[in-house]
Amino acid sequence: MSSNENGMLVQKTRDLCQAIIEQPEFKRIRERIDAFMANPDVQAQYQELSELGGALRHKQQMGMSADGPEFDQFEEKRQAFLDNPVASGFLEAQEHMHQMRETVNRYVTRTFELGRLPSAEDFESCSCDSGCGCGH
Repeated sequence: MSSNENGMLVQKTRDLCQAIIEQPEFKRIRERIDAFMANPDVQAQYQELSELGGALRHKQQMGMSADGPEFDQFEEKRQAFLDNPVASGFLEAQEHMHQMRETVNRYVTRTFELGRLPSAEDFESCSCDSGCGCGH
């Protein structure tokens, strides 16, 4: 690929990125993430919840029971976290960001596979396993 072609690809990628950040939904996502990042208490809750969840998953992987007081403590802390609007907004924002990434990924992957811009039918008619990027 020549430097001119590479430069054009970078510019078009930047154009796509600009289009993404101009979406109203993207702005709402960023506001939720920024609210989370500005709140050290909610971040600490998230970290603690992640660590407790990881410990419970580890116990399950080791064949040990993950119920009892540890599970109850985890559920209590999880519910407290979800009840916090900043925390729940952050989790929703993460999910929306993931969906946006997946959409872009599916289109780019399908473009490489087909050698052309995919149409809606290209995503509907795919009958392969989930590895092809068609969304199934």
